[in-house]
Amino acid sequence: MNGVGNYYIEVRTRNNRRMDVYIDYLGKRYIVELKIWHGQKYNEDGEKQLSDYLDSYRLKTGYLLTFSFNKNKETGVKTVQYEDKTLIEAVV
Repeated sequence: MNGVGNYYIEVRTRNNRRMDVYIDYLGKRYIVELKIWHGQKYNEDGEKQLSDYLDSYRLKTGYLLTFSFNKNKETGVKTVQYEDKTLIEAVV
């Protein structure tokens, strides 16, 4: 990533789970979970999954990128507090 960072796809966590995208950029770590919209329950499961990944790396902020193919989708970016973490959620 322009000589100052790296990214990894489907990297394994310490407990052998696979994260979607792990980014190391300018000495900071970012975790991005990718989902396809299948309803609110599935989204909540994604938030829990991302929170668990953040725990693995002792991070407090993560990113959830959801792809929605619904005709009447509500796109945008919002910030969600999940337990003691901040999740930046984007729907495209």
